[in-house]
Amino acid sequence: MGDPRKQRRKYNKPAHPWQAERINEERGIVKEYGIGNKKELWKQVSFLSRFKAKAKQLATAEGEQAEKEKQQMFERLTKYGLLQGTQDLGSILGLDIRDVLERRLQTIVQKKNLAKTAKQARQFITHQHIKIGEQTITSPSYLVTVEEEPQIQFSQTSQLVDEMHPERVQKQVENTKIVEEKTEEDLKTEKPKTKVAKKKEKKEKKEDKKEEAKEAPEEKKEEKPEAKEE
Repeated sequence: MGDPRKQRRKYNKPAHPWQAERINEERGIVKEYGIGNKKELWKQVSFLSRFKAKAKQLATAEGEQAEKEKQQMFERLTKYGLLQGTQDLGSILGLDIRDVLERRLQTIVQKKNLAKTAKQARQFITHQHIKIGEQTITSPSYLVTVEEEPQIQFSQTSQLVDEMHPERVQKQVENTKIVEEKTEEDLKTEKPKTKVAKKKEKKEKKEDKKEEAKEAPEEKKEEKPEAKEE
């Protein structure tokens, strides 16, 4: 039957592998969006670059076919929520990689408060806890359309359906606590003691000790032993 068809790579690697500025930028994006590896990021970059290259090509093209391809590209980007309202080639060229990453299932699950962090959202998706409509999605990089976004929810077979599950995001409730220590405002309004005030306190303490020492022997003198009865 012959050799199986070779699966071609669906993304392009960076042209130069050792660019410090690009590496640091990619590292920050990977950390911010909880991406598993840079290969996932490069796939999204290639996805956006293909649309930009097509937009540049159609900018100089004329004819019925060019207008048809423009309309198809606008409809597809609007479907994913990358274009809103304006439909021109300039808006496509102005798209950033973060605009695409905001439409990933992992990011939207976190924004809908179904997960506390991006890493937790990734875990929920890969463990088959998240579904869109009636279909369970296990790919964190799945691009969600505008129509699918309201249908994101926990799977009925998942234990996370229960709102009291400890991993579910709880609404922050303001708990009033009685604090005996001074508040920051009190500490700010309270004036620090001067050296003169400290010296006065020391003198008063010394005088109190002297008075106590004088009163002690006088009390002993007043107390006399009772005479023995014959």
